Amino acid sequence: MTTQTNEEKKPALLTEIPQKAGGREWLGLAVLALPTLLLSIDLSVLHLALPQLSADLGANSTELLWITDIYGFMIAGLLITMGTLGDRIGRRKLLMIGGAAFGVASVLAAYSTSPTMLIITRALMGIAGATLMPSTLALISNMFTVPRQRGIAIAVWMSCFMGGMAFGPVVGGVFIELFWWGAAFLLGVPIMLLLLGTAPFLLPEFRNTKAGNLDLISVALLLATILPIIYGLKELARHGWQVGGIAVAITGICFGLLFCYRQVRLTHPLLDLNLFSNRTFSAALVISLIVGAVQGGILFLMNMYLQLVEGLSPLIAGLWLVPSSLAMIAATMLAPFLVKRVRPAYIIAAGLMTSAIGYQILSQLDINGGLSVAIIGIVMVMMGVGPMGALSTDLIVGSAPPEKSGAAAAVSESAAEFGIALGIAALGSLGTSIYRSQMLIPEGVPVQFAEAASESIISVVSIADQLDAPLGTILIGVAREAFTNGLNASALLSTFIFIALALASIIFLRHVSPSGEVLHDQMDENRNTQSAIK
Repeated sequence: MTTQTNEEKKPALLTEIPQKAGGREWLGLAVLALPTLLLSIDLSVLHLALPQLSADLGANSTELLWITDIYGFMIAGLLITMGTLGDRIGRRKLLMIGGAAFGVASVLAAYSTSPTMLIITRALMGIAGATLMPSTLALISNMFTVPRQRGIAIAVWMSCFMGGMAFGPVVGGVFIELFWWGAAFLLGVPIMLLLLGTAPFLLPEFRNTKAGNLDLISVALLLATILPIIYGLKELARHGWQVGGIAVAITGICFGLLFCYRQVRLTHPLLDLNLFSNRTFSAALVISLIVGAVQGGILFLMNMYLQLVEGLSPLIAGLWLVPSSLAMIAATMLAPFLVKRVRPAYIIAAGLMTSAIGYQILSQLDINGGLSVAIIGIVMVMMGVGPMGALSTDLIVGSAPPEKSGAAAAVSESAAEFGIALGIAALGSLGTSIYRSQMLIPEGVPVQFAEAASESIISVVSIADQLDAPLGTILIGVAREAFTNGLNASALLSTFIFIALALASIIFLRHVSPSGEVLHDQMDENRNTQSAIK
């Protein structure tokens, strides 16, 4: 595939018949899928390694939080910047730079000798990861210009991205059992070597030669927007609706307003806000964000339920979630074939209604024999969101002009990061609030333990071990009942949200035809968007 600039390549939807991808493009997709899977696994691979990691490096609780969070923070903070940078300097070029940096950072992380060194190397991995994620998705849009083929390719990409997050703890658990915690990072080295060795031959180059220079003030404003908002949401999830977390998030929002003000005044903005004038782009993005928020919040509560209510170890809990991940991958891969005959809006709506039924099942969980109910419910939830993940991403990237697809991909992935953080904060806080209101401390529990037990079920587990058997058993039973009630309420709320989202997808996306191409009114929107860019 030859290199094309934005002057040479016009949107296939409007001016030319797209060319079908061949064997080279499908091999290129395999090359792009592997780093996507790896980047996603690294978001959660350390969840089971924290006890061993803490013992080996002497990390305290604050350092452990930064070790797990800094990778996601840096990815979220730099996705849009790196996506736009790829549009400017070349997506394949940025992908290869990021792949080399990620491989080196992975080795350094694996052999870290102190918590500080691991925090720094994880941050470097996050920076490199931010160059890889939007580049992989944007290159797919360049390689697969036929809507049906692009839909299948994005479904493969989405399966790797979503599946990696689910399998991350399992992969981490296996590596810990066989080797040591650092070995999980070394998995990235051969994958990045494969990427560097094959990318020049299998992947096309694409860049926008008219994009202008990168505005460093906009980069700083964007970081000052995203990092405080993500950090504030995580603080709200951990400590509830306290002033500190709210203030940090509001600070980020204020910087966000300054960022938007600057973008509309620049000739070559870091993020072209005209993308949001495309209703397909905006509707798919908002639906995807809210779905990610609900899904992230419920999965957070479900992991706690499996471990603290059902009493499963982290590794066994992760294995019980494998069926739901497989169901999601299967549904994700099925969606591009269904969209040949059915409008994406109806496929997305059907999937969201399936998830709504799953949430309704989860709202009926209790503390006695609830494991089978929990697995059935979460399988339906994950199976239902699969089509939405694949098709909404396709709509977001496909509705943007080719020279802006890197930025569009980055916006899509940033929305996913925001959604997960928002959902954990919101639904986690709801579950915690109900837990606290229903947690009745049994008589006989010492005062010094009562307050901690009222705050979190996690505290109850350690407290119960210090009490006499009958009293400890009663305390755990009450805590499990209160926590499950909070999960029930969160799942019931999620049911109504997903029903509303299913209706919204039909209302706002029904103009997209079964082939994945937009109808004439959407063509006009694309023309208007391109005119604004020029």
